Amino acid sequence: MAPETNKQSVFPTDREEVTKIFNRFDTNGDGRISEDELIGILKSLGSGTSPEDVKRTMSEIDADSDGFISLDEFIGFCKGIAGESEGDDGISDLREAFKLYDLNNNGVISANELQQILSRLGESYTVENCANMIKSVDKDGDGFVDFEEFRKMMSKSSGDGAP
Repeated sequence: MAPETNKQSVFPTDREEVTKIFNRFDTNGDGRISEDELIGILKSLGSGTSPEDVKRTMSEIDADSDGFISLDEFIGFCKGIAGESEGDDGISDLREAFKLYDLNNNGVISANELQQILSRLGESYTVENCANMIKSVDKDGDGFVDFEEFRKMMSKSSGDGAP
């Protein structure tokens, strides 16, 4: 969980990390995320996601169609947006994830934006830690992560990070 590891990703794929985030989303502690809880989390992250998009997201993640997101479903979702599953839908999910990090909607993720989002998720990374994470995937050297860099990083987040 230390920020100075060789596996630096802005999206957790490790079960322990995903479980911690799931537990923050599961505000009533019943072991599942409801539509209302998902709306609350998205709002706290600054997302203006419409109720229709939340319903669509719920139905995409809720594999057993019980109206709730279980921990296993949430883990599968996180792995999917981290590039561990293939398919055209992965790109649109990845774009949505990118938008959550791009707080000022300028098409890039800064160290400050990354730190703010991770902080909202209960992670305590400094802006310097976040700048180092960005530096590790910033192929054009501009100090930011654009969508293409984000996509490439997510597609190899479960690997060793080598090009």
